[in-house]
Amino acid sequence: MSRLMHVTSGPYAPPAASKELTAVSADGARLHVEVHGPEGAPAVVLAHGWTCSTAFWAAQIRSLAADHRVVAYDQRGHGRSPAAQAPYSTQMLADDLEAVLGATLAPGEKAVLAGHSMGGMTMMAASRRPKFREHAAAVLLCSTGSSHLVAESTVLPLRPGRLRTRITTAVLGTRAPLGPVTPLGKKVLRYATMGAGSSPDKVEACARIVHACPTKVRHHWSHVLAELELDEGVAELRVPTAVIAGTADRLTPIVHARRLAATLPECVGLTELAGLGHMTPVEAPDLVTERIRELAGYVKNDVTNDETNDETNDELKGAASA
Repeated sequence: MSRLMHVTSGPYAPPAASKELTAVSADGARLHVEVHGPEGAPAVVLAHGWTCSTAFWAAQIRSLAADHRVVAYDQRGHGRSPAAQAPYSTQMLADDLEAVLGATLAPGEKAVLAGHSMGGMTMMAASRRPKFREHAAAVLLCSTGSSHLVAESTVLPLRPGRLRTRITTAVLGTRAPLGPVTPLGKKVLRYATMGAGSSPDKVEACARIVHACPTKVRHHWSHVLAELELDEGVAELRVPTAVIAGTADRLTPIVHARRLAATLPECVGLTELAGLGHMTPVEAPDLVTERIRELAGYVKNDVTNDETNDETNDELKGAASA
């Protein structure tokens, strides 16, 4: 189980949950789940990325919980969710999301589902699943991709090709422990995952979260990312879906976001954030929160007529292009 090393003060310190529970996945894996905000409010479900935890969404949870019921969970092996038996797979991601939805939402209850990085891949992997289709009113894909992740990564300043792909695979999948958070470790993390202008408090928050991920968990999930093939899952995301990405993202470069926006059946906008990196919910917390709030309009309007939903769709597209 991950060590809890997140920051404990400031805007990126995770708030206390209203309720905590355990969801049990199809293979028996136990998932730590937090619920924030008032009962009966429009629901938002947050899925974090590789090497992160629920603490990654601290800024969004703090803002949204004022008037939304926010569900956040630790992916297996991350945060307070124990590491299940490897090998891991994208099917496990889908199983785990279905377990969380079933444990936290009433039958037929709709929610905005937001995923960052591997959390976005979770949405793609689950797009055909019955629980996903029962509960998803709208989706936010944040700094993510569906395939060719290692081949298109620019973490290493080498020309594209087999050599870069091979070395990138080795670096991302290393079994070497990250160790304590040090000034050098923060520089490395900022270079690899964040924009050059990221403030020290944002770098500190991300470093503490990432360094808390157990080495074996980080290694095993890296194999899933290296072999990722979820293009068909993107085509099955048949709900309004917004995409956010940083133009300086080295892990999932902007080409992935543009490809997603062009492929999604119902894309309601691509937001490109100039100079930002991979950690967009921390790097641009207010904008990510704003996009989730906009998508929550689909939760409120889900049972209304098509004309109302069309108006909401037009509003979201206008906001995304602003």
